[in-house]
Amino acid sequence: MSTNNSSLECPPAATSDAANDAVVALQGKGVARGYAIGRAVVMGAASLEVAHYRISPQDVDAESDRLTQALISAQTDLQQMADCLPADAPRELGAMLNVHCLLLADPLLAEQTRALIKDRHYNAEWALAAQGQILGEQFDAMEDEYLRERGSDVRQVIERVLRVLSGSTAMLADVSALEGNDPLIVVAHDISPADMVRLRGGRFSAFVTDLGGPTSHTAIVARSMGVPAVVALGQVRELVRDGDTVVVDGATGVVLVNPSPGMLQEYRDRQVTYAAERAELALLRDEPAVTLDGIDIILNANIELPDEAAGALAAGAQGIGLFRSEFLFMGRRRLPDEEEQYQAYASVVRTMAGRPVTIRTLDIGADKTLDDEATVAMNPALGLRAIRYCLAHPDMFATQLRAILRASAHGHVRLLLPMVAHMHEVKAAFAAIDSARRELDARGQAYAPRIEIGAMVEVPAIAIAIEPFAEALDFLSIGTNDLIQYTLAVDRGDHDVASLYDPMHPAVLRLIANTINVGARMGTPVAVCGEMAGDARLTRLLLGLGLTEFSMHAQQVLDVKREILRAHSNDLRIKVATALNRALRVDLDLLDQG
Repeated sequence: MSTNNSSLECPPAATSDAANDAVVALQGKGVARGYAIGRAVVMGAASLEVAHYRISPQDVDAESDRLTQALISAQTDLQQMADCLPADAPRELGAMLNVHCLLLADPLLAEQTRALIKDRHYNAEWALAAQGQILGEQFDAMEDEYLRERGSDVRQVIERVLRVLSGSTAMLADVSALEGNDPLIVVAHDISPADMVRLRGGRFSAFVTDLGGPTSHTAIVARSMGVPAVVALGQVRELVRDGDTVVVDGATGVVLVNPSPGMLQEYRDRQVTYAAERAELALLRDEPAVTLDGIDIILNANIELPDEAAGALAAGAQGIGLFRSEFLFMGRRRLPDEEEQYQAYASVVRTMAGRPVTIRTLDIGADKTLDDEATVAMNPALGLRAIRYCLAHPDMFATQLRAILRASAHGHVRLLLPMVAHMHEVKAAFAAIDSARRELDARGQAYAPRIEIGAMVEVPAIAIAIEPFAEALDFLSIGTNDLIQYTLAVDRGDHDVASLYDPMHPAVLRLIANTINVGARMGTPVAVCGEMAGDARLTRLLLGLGLTEFSMHAQQVLDVKREILRAHSNDLRIKVATALNRALRVDLDLLDQG
């Protein structure tokens, strides 16, 4: 089966009674672990059918006013929803709702839509849908998976305004007709934060969607709620009916519709086993992460939103190994000013209360532009992005650096530079940081006297020639996602070549090993903050490569810690080194035996 698209192991349920019990097996991306068995509640179509007609010139002002009122109404509803969230709501929901409010307030959305009404005489619905398609295509072309998925925010807010314009009700199914107390599983094309607020009051035990990825709203909220979720199923909403029995396997990404009694029993047994495992894992929260041969391991968390810091602490993370700052900049026309950035960074630093917080400077550029003047690069992955973009926009970079430095006055802050490939980039960044310090001194604003500065190792060039970087910087953090992509020349978002995206390729492992070994020799700490760090199946491998600092999503910390507590690091290093010296693939089963 494909890892990203729907795949049928038997025919989909048909309309005839004889076919009603046909089993459908779908493969998507498991983004929140666990097992769920319940009855399907299918949400309505994500894209509303809107009327397309041209208005007369004299009706342009009235139609523009109708759009304005719909935007205001949608924004007011979302803001009220955010203000009235109950105390037990996932912390991420408030931040997500606020992002949607900002999108609705963005002049770019309203002005461009009004231009279509004025210039082409489109009715409001048609103009808004057309502008939404333009913005959606821009996001879909983005290289970075996290930023690409932010296109769903734009689509969701536009759908909300379209529902206001059309007078439609929410897209949620009526669950009152479903008898019994079976858990309910939401089946949707996509799920917006506002829909998540409405859903949280029900007995929903899992989410499955056509769209989405590891950083989609569905994934983030499902992980915070501790319920399984499978996304990127392609056409699940078309294949499932209200009341169908559905099994969700959040670990493998498998979704079964109308499974046989034998399949149901198998997954009930898995639920019991999984619940027992999680209860046992919870006991490890405060256990030091130390291998059997006494090697101390640091386990940090990756976050995208400030509110996620509390969840990192609750999961037992020792610090924030990667705070992606992009969320502050996306989905808006105007850049966040220094004060807004400072408040966001400082809130995380205060929450972590002296534990390290690693803030990555803006990783954006090329196709991920922050204004409406830049053009899309022919090859965005190799274009003006990350540290290159920041150095090319010194005023923007200086604003972020001052905000990060100010946040350092409240705790232990580390500054991380993305996509570094040249020493002159490091030197230029150092100069920019010194300049930001002088500006703060002139203002009399406080910052830590010393802040650690590190670089992402995600370009093969730096991993191959790592020595001068290890000498000049305070720490290194390996971004395995891009390192694999650049080493193997494979875009993991391209379904045609996704099967070639291989974290276990000997070339990738040698680059990781070289970075770790040089760092150890020169006394420069090295972490891994890419997806490999949070994959418990690869924990022994990374220990065998000499890694002593991991950073991952908070929900993965305990799974990785369990593997660390069972591992003998030195034995693993011998096995992994032997395989790499022979240019062989490392046998994970062999590592499990040690």
